[in-house]
Amino acid sequence: MKISIIVAVGQSGQIGLKGQLPWHLPEDLKNFRQITMGHHIVMGRKTFESIGRPLPGRKMVVISRDPKYHHSALASSYCDLSLAIDEIKASGESELFVIGGGQIYQSALPLADRLYLTQTKYDGEADVCFPAWQELNSRFAKVVHQEDFTSFCFQIREVS
Repeated sequence: MKISIIVAVGQSGQIGLKGQLPWHLPEDLKNFRQITMGHHIVMGRKTFESIGRPLPGRKMVVISRDPKYHHSALASSYCDLSLAIDEIKASGESELFVIGGGQIYQSALPLADRLYLTQTKYDGEADVCFPAWQELNSRFAKVVHQEDFTSFCFQIREVS
């Protein structure tokens, strides 16, 4: 099973502001939907609560420090990312997607095989940034796909 990170970042690695994306890129949201459809998506509790609803066609898994955390829209919730990955792998999943936030990305980076990276032109304020932003080029050095759009660049990178 591939472990993939999917993230949209600003020019300095920004990913969030007050519980939301600091930009609105409908083309990128459509791309996110298409890529993750039919797969497990793993996220932290704050990311799940900022989405505010179940994402159709995906199995939503939340990582929370609270062992009693549960929501009816979730496939499941875990206190530990590694345990969640093991159980998702046992289910026969081919590729799981880590979708945020910052702490979950930090935990997933050493485990990830692939990075779906949207680089926006946003250069404003943020209260959450992608961890190890400067180290991504060395970790995910192999660019296997790239598309340039007016307001963002989309890449698929793999560990080489």
